[in-house]
Amino acid sequence: MATVSCIIPAYNEAVRIGDVLAVTCAHPLIDEVIAVDDGSTDHTTQIIARFKSARLISQKRNIGKSGAICAGIRASASDFLLFLDADLVGLTRKDVTALLRPVLQGKADASISLRRDALLPWRTIGLDYLSGERVLRRDALMGHLDAIAQLPGFGLETYLNELLIRRQARIEVVWWEGVGHMYKTQKYGIWKGIAGEARMLMNIAETISLAGTAHQIAAMRQLRARGDMARKPASASQAVTSFLRKRYR
Repeated sequence: MATVSCIIPAYNEAVRIGDVLAVTCAHPLIDEVIAVDDGSTDHTTQIIARFKSARLISQKRNIGKSGAICAGIRASASDFLLFLDADLVGLTRKDVTALLRPVLQGKADASISLRRDALLPWRTIGLDYLSGERVLRRDALMGHLDAIAQLPGFGLETYLNELLIRRQARIEVVWWEGVGHMYKTQKYGIWKGIAGEARMLMNIAETISLAGTAHQIAAMRQLRARGDMARKPASASQAVTSFLRKRYR
């Protein structure tokens, strides 16, 4: 029977990671949960340690999401990898099952979430190409770990996209209607949050050009598995209003 390792990178997520661990550590389809504390300065490590079934990897310094994920992959031992962000809000067992099912049942080679608070363009096209919530085969990544470890902190998703495109992988987009996440402006305040968002965008720009972004989106939409579960987006006005309210409240 196929096995699943869930990898959760975290940096200063003591307030939020417990909810994600509560769902994943009790999920019947997940064989191991690996939480990577990426040099946090808060109580993230202590929160993770409360979950006895979770495996904790503590990094002495903050090296970024790509490096944290790479450490988790190296420590994993399952057939499939489930990547989840530590700041998800509203995650349920049903959501995790929906993301795992297409790959475990062989209907897709990879699955990617489309959250309720994804940016308007991504909901409009039915694909969040930067989603951090994914399921992939572990063996598809093992030959790329050195490259992943060298990526900018937030360059991981676009690199994974390119691997999927090269392999012509079948991709299923799974709509997560009840799941959102904490934007940096909500975590750190307006100005620190905007600075954090800017750093993230700069990291992504180091990994892929605008032309490359357009190519990835077009290619990934063509690779979407038939009958995937991504829901049609709300109207543009509803989506814009919802996005602004959640991002800057």
